[in-house]
Amino acid sequence: MKRVKENISKQVKIFGVNYELKILYRYIRKPNLKLKTKEIEISLPYKYRKIDNSIIIDILLEKMYNEIAKKELEIIMEKVRTTLKFAPEDLKIMKLDKRLAKCLAGRLIINPDIVKYRREIVEYIIFYEFCLLKVKRHGKKFYEVLRQYMPNYENFEYELVGIQY
Repeated sequence: MKRVKENISKQVKIFGVNYELKILYRYIRKPNLKLKTKEIEISLPYKYRKIDNSIIIDILLEKMYNEIAKKELEIIMEKVRTTLKFAPEDLKIMKLDKRLAKCLAGRLIINPDIVKYRREIVEYIIFYEFCLLKVKRHGKKFYEVLRQYMPNYENFEYELVGIQY
């Protein structure tokens, strides 16, 4: 099977680790993505080689983040549930504008882009949202509860301020 490699120097992050994005054109019918060690390989039909494929690539990466979020966030959520001894009524993975997570009427909504960040940051964000479900307001009680379970939460807040989302 003939394949043509396109030189794209795009870095894609998964849990804070950079992956090199490789675009290959092959004699296939539909695009696909393979996650490898330190590399994401996207294969596109050969007939796509002369058109702008950025939208297709973005869609494939978004699907990848959704799948990783569905799988990995459940593990992190269970850790937080066990620690805090309660859980939200519902969890939804959904693209959010300018936010990585939010609470809404007992429901936790998580942006799949959250898996771009280090696991410790993801855990902090989920702890933060769980505490908000429990306490309801950003007051003294909220930060006491958060500090009880994450004594170094200020470090994560500081790190998140420096991240452009």
